[in-house]
Amino acid sequence: MGLLRGMARTAVVAGTATAVSGRVARRQADKYADRDAEIYAKREASYEQQVAAQQQGAAPPPPPPPAAAPAGDEMVAKLHQLADLHNQGILSDEEFAAAKAKLLNG
Repeated sequence: MGLLRGMARTAVVAGTATAVSGRVARRQADKYADRDAEIYAKREASYEQQVAAQQQGAAPPPPPPPAAAPAGDEMVAKLHQLADLHNQGILSDEEFAAAKAKLLNG
C-alpha cells in the first residue's frame, strides 16, 4: 500500500508541475506575441511613411560620406600601434625597427 500511495503522490506532484509550467509558458508566449506585434506595427508604420515620402519626391538626403583622415594622422596612429606592440613584447626590437622603417619609407 505504501508504494501505491508514493506513486500516486508523485503523479499528483508531476501533474501539478506540468500544469503550472504549461500555464507559465502560455503567459510568456502571449506576452511576447503582443510585444512582437507592437514592434511589427511600428516598423510597418515607419516603412509606410518612408514609401509615402519617396512617392512625394521628398526622399531624405543621403548621409554625408565620412571625412578622409589625413595621411599624417594615419601614419602616426600606425606608429603608435607598432610602439604598443613593441612595449607589450609582441614585436622584438628588430621586428619593430623593420616595421617602422617600412612604414616611414612608404
